[in-house]
Parts: sequence; structure tokens; C-alpha cells
Amino acid sequence: MCLPTCPTYMETKKERNSPRGRISLMRSVADGELEITKAFSDEMYYCLGCLACQTACPAGVKYGELFETARAEVERAGVAQKAERDFWRWLTLNVLFMHPRLLRFAGWGLRLWQKSGLDIALRRVKFLGLLPKKLQDLEPQTPRVAAVFSDSLIEPVETPAQKKYQVGLLTGCIQDLAFSNINRDTADVLLANGCEVVTPRSQSCCGSLHAHNGAVELAQELARRQIDSFDLESLDAIITNAGGCGSHLKTYGHLLHDDPLYAERAKLWDGKVKDIHEWLVQVGIRRPTHGAEVMEVTYHESCHLCHGQKVVSQPRQVLQAIPGLVLKELPESNWCCGSAGIYNITQPEQSAKLLKRKVNHIQQTGCKVVTTSNPGCHLQLANGLGASAEVTQPVTLLARAYREESVVA
Repeated sequence: MCLPTCPTYMETKKERNSPRGRISLMRSVADGELEITKAFSDEMYYCLGCLACQTACPAGVKYGELFETARAEVERAGVAQKAERDFWRWLTLNVLFMHPRLLRFAGWGLRLWQKSGLDIALRRVKFLGLLPKKLQDLEPQTPRVAAVFSDSLIEPVETPAQKKYQVGLLTGCIQDLAFSNINRDTADVLLANGCEVVTPRSQSCCGSLHAHNGAVELAQELARRQIDSFDLESLDAIITNAGGCGSHLKTYGHLLHDDPLYAERAKLWDGKVKDIHEWLVQVGIRRPTHGAEVMEVTYHESCHLCHGQKVVSQPRQVLQAIPGLVLKELPESNWCCGSAGIYNITQPEQSAKLLKRKVNHIQQTGCKVVTTSNPGCHLQLANGLGASAEVTQPVTLLARAYREESVVA
């Protein structure tokens, strides 16, 4: 049942490129029948990790845990080591994403570069053609860095007129650098629904990038940092607005189950982490009195939101709560767009095929506004659609509707 849900199997029709085939390879390694080789590594990293197979599996096999364990074993065995690969892994996983202030400093530098217009000028004179081919292809996809980050937009504690709940807000790393405005929108929506919002300063990466790429120890360290940054007992929920991050954030209990100091707190953490759409439906969305500026929208499902977190109907309910907004269903809405963390960097050819398929389906809807709920998907769709459609998020459209109430009033 998992085969027709797997994008890589549907592309190649090879058993080894399917969830069933990959599990067979993992079992052979675990039973000592197969060595961990470069070919095994290539197969594990060809997998998108979209978890569509997990949704399809009637036996409830936790493919995500197997997949992450297999990649960790690949890294321990060192079969994928290469000077260039090792450098980029060290720079991203060990340096930038382990030090939030350094990551933001790099973001400021990139913002200055983009603001100066040098990126466009050098692209125009083809100076960037001197870069290696892979970097040439990636450079135009670089996200536009926000003018200010979340800590400048959101106070440490913000309280609504009528407080019903107290929640923590996760600002993320890429979400913070590229989409701090969506974090502000999330805070506004929570306030409009009676939630006091607690937002710790200079938050760390959640560790999903590390866990998905075999750096388990670093993922565990980041999980401990996240847990320590919130007063868990005082909060009704911890809110995430990034589908991929949220899927990982809800597995800290598994990640830290052997840690004597954090195992129990990690279980408590897992129970309190809620996707923003999930939380709004749980507490009852306050329907805005005025509609959004858009009429017809479609919705692309983040793989880790629908397959990892099983949050499927709630984003649609958020959109349908906005007066005047018409939601048009997207064909294959839960089929991966090809972003898949850093898959569009490591497997650009396969990623491009998936993006083309997704864009074709979006164009079939005729909608000029596309919503999604994950920064990776957001960037991927924006790159694929260009100026033909606006890419935004359900929580942003809801926040706009709430703001319209105060304008009309």
C-alpha cells in the first residue's frame, strides 16, 4: 500500500527506491547480512522523508524513526564522507544552526547583500557563473531575509484583553530569518483567540535538520535547549507554525527517552506542543467579523504536518472560518513539493520534477493565492510559481481578517 504514495518509487518504479525496499535494506544491515556502503547511503539520502508511506501503512510502521536511525548509522560509518560534503555539514549543522546569534548575524549579512542589489547585478553580468554549477543553480533560490527578526516584532510576553490561556510561541530559525512576519501573524491570531503569548528570546533551532541528517547527538542537545527555554508547567500549549519543525518537536520524548534528566520533561513537552491550526480548532476559532482581501485560495499540505503530525482538516477549518474566502481543493494536495528540508539542495533534479508536478496542479485550480504551512514548502512554491501567484499561510490570512476588524471599527 505504501508504494503508490512514495514519490521516488513512482519516479523510478524500482523496489529499492520504495519504503518497503528501504526497510528491507535496513533490516539486512541490522541482521548483519549487509554492510553499510556508499550505495546504502545514497539510497537513504534519495528518500524524501515525506512520511506519506507512514500514513498509508495499515500496520503503523514508524518509518520516520527507522529512516532517521539509518541515516545516523550512515554518518557513523563514514561511507558518505567527502571533503566538500563534510565542510558544508560542519558549517551548517555544527556551527550556524547550533548558534542562534551567529545564524542571525549571517542572516543580517545576507540581508545587506540582497538589499544592496549586488546579487541581482552580479547575476545580470553572469559573474556568478564562476561559482560551481550546484551553487549557480541554488543562488537564485536563496530566501529573501526579513528586515527584522521575531524578537524585534514580538514582546517577551503579550497579553490579550480577555485572557483564557497562556501559550509559548516557537519562532524557529529559517522561519525567523525569512518569515518573521508570519511569527507576528501567529502571535496576533493567538491574542485574538484569548491566548497570552510567551516568546523566549534568541530561540535555537528545533533540531529537525540535524535529526533528519544523522546528527543525533546535536539534535538531542538542541531538544534540551528548547525544553529549558520554556516553563512547561505554566503553559497550556507550546505553539509551532512550521509543519516540518512541529513534526520533530513532537518526538522529543523518543529522542531523549534514555536521558535520565530530560526523559520525563520531554514527554510533558510532547504533550504540550501543538500546531497553530490544531490549537485554534481545539480551543474554538473566533470567526472574524470581516473577510480577507482574497476570495479563492488553495492549500498545499506540508508533508510533515499531514503525514507526520496528522493535522489535515484543521488548516482547512482555519481558512473556512474567514468570511468571504472560498477554498478550492488542490489535486494531490498532500503530495510532496520537493522541498523536504534540504532535499532541493541535495537532490535538485528529483526536487525539480516534484515542484513542476505541484505547480501544474496549482495552476489547474485557477487560484492566484496558494497557502501552505511550512517555511520550506513556502520557499519552494514561491520559487516555482514566481509572480503568477501569491504564496502565503492560513494564519496570515486569518491575521489579516482580524486586523480588518479594527480598521472597520
